[in-house]
Amino acid sequence: MNSFSILDWIVLGGFFAMLAGVVIWTLRQKEENTSDYFLAGRDAGWFAIGASIFASNIGSEHLVGLAGAGASTGVVMGYFELTGWMILLLGWVFMPFYLRSRVYTMPEFLEKRFSSSSRWFLSLISIISYVLTKVSVTVYAGGIVLESVLGLNFWTGAILMVVLTGIYTILGGMKAVMYTSVIQTPILVLGSLMISIIGLIKLGGWGNMCEIVGPERLNMFKPVSDPDFPWTGLVFGVPIVGLWYWCTDQYIVQRVLSAKNEKQGRRGTIFASYLKMLPLFIFIVPGLIALALQKEGLLNFDAPDQAFPTLVRELLPPGLKGLVIGGLFAALMSSLSSLFNSTSILFTVDFYKKLKPHSTEKHLVRVGQIATTVIVILGILWIPAMKLVADALYEYLQKVQTLIGPAIAAVFLLGIFFKRINSQGSITGLVTGFLIGMLRLGLDMAKSYLNPDSIWMKFVEINWLHFCIYLFLFCIFLITVVSLCTKKPEKVKLGGLTYSGITDEQKKESRKSWNGTDIILSAILVVGTVLILLYFSSVL
Repeated sequence: MNSFSILDWIVLGGFFAMLAGVVIWTLRQKEENTSDYFLAGRDAGWFAIGASIFASNIGSEHLVGLAGAGASTGVVMGYFELTGWMILLLGWVFMPFYLRSRVYTMPEFLEKRFSSSSRWFLSLISIISYVLTKVSVTVYAGGIVLESVLGLNFWTGAILMVVLTGIYTILGGMKAVMYTSVIQTPILVLGSLMISIIGLIKLGGWGNMCEIVGPERLNMFKPVSDPDFPWTGLVFGVPIVGLWYWCTDQYIVQRVLSAKNEKQGRRGTIFASYLKMLPLFIFIVPGLIALALQKEGLLNFDAPDQAFPTLVRELLPPGLKGLVIGGLFAALMSSLSSLFNSTSILFTVDFYKKLKPHSTEKHLVRVGQIATTVIVILGILWIPAMKLVADALYEYLQKVQTLIGPAIAAVFLLGIFFKRINSQGSITGLVTGFLIGMLRLGLDMAKSYLNPDSIWMKFVEINWLHFCIYLFLFCIFLITVVSLCTKKPEKVKLGGLTYSGITDEQKKESRKSWNGTDIILSAILVVGTVLILLYFSSVL
């Protein structure tokens, strides 16, 4: 095993020095109110927005889970990563409504469009989802990475990561999150690319690697009868989760809410869309490389989730190893810091401020910090339960998201495109969809105790991607029927918040925010995604 050299420690130290410098700089900026602390003063440019979206998305579940998925199931999980085109939907379709409304949170947008009950329930769902997915997954995977690479005890490494991230997030707020992402993103991408390059050189090139791993691991589209990843589930189910995650989830959309204007926000989403093309090549491909090296007797790891950390530990020379560890820390800390900030704003603005509207701005910031600490503790306590849902980390994450996302995606989609949808329809869809999803999650965790012939077991045995589609369509149906059977929404709930409610002046203002270059770059991204999908549907 390659030891962690003095040069590696120097490189890693340099990374933390840069991080500390950014935090110190943000501390000198005035953050006297919630707009400064949570949304960076609404003054972010396109590069910071795009880098922050990408760095927030790329967390430890990618470093551990995606490489592990590449080593175990091949490129099929890469389909989830080729959803960058949906970030374009955020910039071109949803963002103008969000910025126009001047909201802090997505639940606040639902309140303006529907009712305060819709806002409250979406906030509750979002916070629960952070406990079940983002906190637990990130901390768990971070502990694995630090244990595998640096030899730290799992819980020591996990808690250390949480504390370090918490310090710079609490001190610097959204500005610390945004601007550290600008540093972290290139480090992460460069480090992961070096893994792929060195690994492919060892194997004698892409062609040799493909031959070693076999064609079945390079086909992204499985038969409809496949129990885990039927192509129908991927093609129709994954975009539903993507619509929720990229276009309505506070965790991602908060970066766009920080934009200086619509132009900067849209270009930030275009930039993030291109960055989102990278995970297939910098995480899935290293997993394939690890598998090929193991088959050739050049690498050894016991479980798929150990693939990426083992590559870092065994493959890289001194210096580069420290750089990649910096990239690992970058992903872990950026993902957690984004989570801390999003959780803080959700609780503070959507719950506490409603109960105590006369609280000072400084007091609200402090309350948000305390709330984040509690959420993180709950997420850590949930970690042991994750194994009851799925053995593989990334599969667990996607399964839970397919249960949470459909109802929210349906409400936002109908709310913006269909003016007849009202508050009764939205809250019915949110509550019912969430309860059905949590029922499925609970039964999934208890399936070893269920009668194999019972209706509950048949409910659990529905393919998880197909279940996502069924739940989404059911929520669309339910929201529409309830809305049509109750009174029309007030006009104040439609102005500027639905497509039919946009004024001519608002249309002109939005039109001035984009040009031909934006359209061309967006089109190239979509075409590139299609070409990659075509390649992995017919490779070999």
